[in-house]
Amino acid sequence: MLLMLATPEARLQQELHRILREKCDAQSVAKLACSFSPSQIVAWLQPFISAHRRQRIEQVLAGRTYTIVPVVEGLANTGNVSAVMRSAEALGYQAFGIIKGSVQKFKTSERTSQGADKWLDLWTWQTATEAAQALKAAGYRLVATTLENAAPIETFDFTVPTALVFGNELAGVSEELLKQADARCVIPLMGFTQSFNISVAAAIALYHAYRDRMARQGRHGDLPPVWQETLKAIFYLRSVRHAGKFLWARLKQENSACP
Repeated sequence: MLLMLATPEARLQQELHRILREKCDAQSVAKLACSFSPSQIVAWLQPFISAHRRQRIEQVLAGRTYTIVPVVEGLANTGNVSAVMRSAEALGYQAFGIIKGSVQKFKTSERTSQGADKWLDLWTWQTATEAAQALKAAGYRLVATTLENAAPIETFDFTVPTALVFGNELAGVSEELLKQADARCVIPLMGFTQSFNISVAAAIALYHAYRDRMARQGRHGDLPPVWQETLKAIFYLRSVRHAGKFLWARLKQENSACP
């Protein structure tokens, strides 16, 4: 059973805090998130979003999933992290995990990611053990991509909740994580080259997982209604320029949580 790492309410609070942090403290934002539903936020912002954009948001939501989570571990190259993010978002994966390891100053490349991080839920951990414990507790199978003692990726059922881990550009997935992984998978190689570039490997693996899910169940997206509603509100907030200022003015009219 997939328990998730956050509730829809907590995810909306996080987003509201991001856009209102200069106006309200965290406690006030939490009250606001409980007082105003995602559907109300959508109704307020809808006049500022074109019909074409609203339709696109609906299409994206229909194809979104939390069942498979791409996770990168200790990537030192900003471009590689951003490239994996871009592939993950384009293929409908809503969550994206980052194990920092020795790379403490994480950032993305806007040019490479094309703003993909704007639409993703970013889950970050300091260590592989911390990530493994959190993901397993949430109901994910931990599958490490590696060349050693690994089963071909086509032997895996990706309708099963899975955290698919991609390792460092040079060393690959760490021994710390490999020891805690439930399984190992490899993308078969037909040539003399021993491995793919990390961004290429991730794109191939994530596309395979997408195709596997389509073949087995006829769909990739599987968000419960409550998550569709919550993410729709978040996507609206991120689609409207200065949404925070508008929302703040509207909230002040209808609630006294913020002074």
